[in-house]
Amino acid sequence: MTPAQQQLVDTILERFGPKTVTTDPHAIEPWESDWRGRYHGRAPALLSPGSTEEVAAIVRLAGELGVRIVPQGGNTGMVGGATPPEDGSALLLSTRRMNHIRSVDTVGNLAVVEAGVILANFHDAMAEQGRRFPLTLGAKGSATIGGLVSTNAGGTQVLRFGNMRHLVAGVEAVLPDGSIHEGLVPLKKDNRGYDLTQLLIGAEGTIGIVTAATLRLYPAIVERAAAWVGVADPEDALRILRLMEARTATIESFEIIPGEILGHVLHHIPGTRSPLAGEHAWHVLIESVATEPGAEPPAALLERLLVPVFEAGLAEDAVISTSEAQVEAFWHIRDSISEAERALGPAMQHDISVPVDKMPRFMLAAAAEAERRFPGTRATAFGHLGDGNVHFHVRAPQGADRDAWYAGDGPAVSRLVYDMVVAEGGSISAEHGIGQMKRAELERLSPPSRIAALKAIKSALDPRGILNPGKLVALAPDADTP
Repeated sequence: MTPAQQQLVDTILERFGPKTVTTDPHAIEPWESDWRGRYHGRAPALLSPGSTEEVAAIVRLAGELGVRIVPQGGNTGMVGGATPPEDGSALLLSTRRMNHIRSVDTVGNLAVVEAGVILANFHDAMAEQGRRFPLTLGAKGSATIGGLVSTNAGGTQVLRFGNMRHLVAGVEAVLPDGSIHEGLVPLKKDNRGYDLTQLLIGAEGTIGIVTAATLRLYPAIVERAAAWVGVADPEDALRILRLMEARTATIESFEIIPGEILGHVLHHIPGTRSPLAGEHAWHVLIESVATEPGAEPPAALLERLLVPVFEAGLAEDAVISTSEAQVEAFWHIRDSISEAERALGPAMQHDISVPVDKMPRFMLAAAAEAERRFPGTRATAFGHLGDGNVHFHVRAPQGADRDAWYAGDGPAVSRLVYDMVVAEGGSISAEHGIGQMKRAELERLSPPSRIAALKAIKSALDPRGILNPGKLVALAPDADTP
């Protein structure tokens, strides 16, 4: 620990007590690596403030001392965005103690929620109020609200409700100078220049630490149902989506899964079974909900919608859930894909988007090109077809050494994938963010004007590079050197 870091830790202990500081290396170790195990850092201390005021005091003192801070929520990110540097030059700041729901307005359908609230716990709390927060993802049991805001998280319901940016009505955050942005009031009209609240969403903790957010709520689900459909290819899957969208606005999720990936889940995840009896090259998971008593039952709606699908020859087979347990079983398969793929060995994983109508062709053509250019690899794509966002994974050849492949062919694989994405007018990050994993590629592939603007914003708000060094964008000439 450097003298400046030690001074910061001593001052925090004196002012806020032992709950706010952890220096035991064994207690800190689980938070020094990312969820995927790709990035590993070292933090001499883990700071755990219990309020916005404590965060502000810590950041203000850190700025005065030149101590860098890496904000962290549930540490479930996919791009190394919450991992400290390897050299121990930054301290971790966890928001997990800030875990209160400050208020719920069931008339205005708004809730003020602190950054450390776990998504699944928030879902449960809103259900008790007859409301729901319509953003969900596989990591809902550990992902926190602050992290979801900071990464502009997406998930499986973006098709109907949008990503986190659309669901956040206000943000409270501590800025790099220790001041507090008090932006929780959900004004429908506010024309006072730059929108700092929107700037903080998706900023990955590089220009402010989100401490609370005002979130939009929706009526609780009265009933839901899911259909699992076997299809020949992604083009037919997209035609099914377009056909259904023309007939209803209640389709909330539309996920595409290749048969190969389904097989990996069934093999590696205990308790899973195939929803369909036969083999299919591709599968689609569709969910519909009812939020008002007396509305058409979702299962009946899905059955009605599938009639023209089969008449058009777009589906090979389908099953509609008959119980909530069956809906959960379908989603368990979808949510277990990342876990199953991790068991298969090293892979370069890409969270990308292209225009929706281009996605089916891109999924097939890009996979074929990746496998051609890197013999022995296996490329697959799955995810949110209706959003134009899929997770495009390229697995290493069987038996490849993990570290050697990540250092060798791995980066070249990603360059190829991202070049193909940009050629289609797409984005190299649809919902996971940039973190440290994609920073170099963001700079390589973005117009100079975009990178210049990002660096100007970072430099203006955090000139000493105090917050989350090495993520999203680096200050020139040296990367985030305070």
